[in-house]
Amino acid sequence: MALLRPDIPTAVATYLLPGEQVVAAVHHHWARVAEPIGTAGAGLIVALWVDSNITAPTEFVATVVWLGFLLILARALWHLIEWRHDWFVATDKRLLLRYGLVTHKVAMMPLLKVTDMSYVRSVPGQLLGYGQFIMESAGQDQALRVVNWVPRPDETYRAICGQIFQSAPDAEAEPGPDTDDGPGGDSAPDQPPGFPDVPSTHSAVQDRLDSWSRALPVQGGEQVYASEDIRESRRGAKTGPIEQRPGRRWRRGNPSV
Repeated sequence: MALLRPDIPTAVATYLLPGEQVVAAVHHHWARVAEPIGTAGAGLIVALWVDSNITAPTEFVATVVWLGFLLILARALWHLIEWRHDWFVATDKRLLLRYGLVTHKVAMMPLLKVTDMSYVRSVPGQLLGYGQFIMESAGQDQALRVVNWVPRPDETYRAICGQIFQSAPDAEAEPGPDTDDGPGGDSAPDQPPGFPDVPSTHSAVQDRLDSWSRALPVQGGEQVYASEDIRESRRGAKTGPIEQRPGRRWRRGNPSV
């Protein structure tokens, strides 16, 4: 009765389509066979009590009681084998109910047809841990409408609703390293943090232009791209540092001592 089980039961795999993923695969709750097994246990106690208190004139009563117990035991074994044979399966495409011991039957409802799914838990169901699912399908009669004795109903209900509404069952995946899935397949090395949509500074055309000219930093109004001879022509003559003699000052126009 495992939910989200990694292995698919052999009895269920026969009815699955290629690529169909199993969401839940469970037997009916054990409470379904509690009454037959309990009745068989009570019949055994009665048969033993009658057999231990029987007298010679009433031996036929013990025989009848033991025959009745064998019938009750056969009924309990039938229900137990049938319980182990039945499966309720939910996949990413449909709901399946496999039942029938002599004649195998499969009831199915596509998830796209499910317009509403009621979830009912009676008082015994709350105490023992089972529930009932009632599927509605836009007013149409479907082969699978009511599923009783569903074990672990809360978890099974959430798993089925997650498939119906296409919600994620687990937490959101953590973001991985920043990669570029474009035609080049390379990641942007200098991507500005917090702005994933901003492209990098250099494109393929810019990288081609960089191979023809040398990028220079902007200093004092210089152009970004300039050859070495142009930069030399813009420089002033190298006259060296200006020296000022002590005791000599300069005025506007002619120098004076």
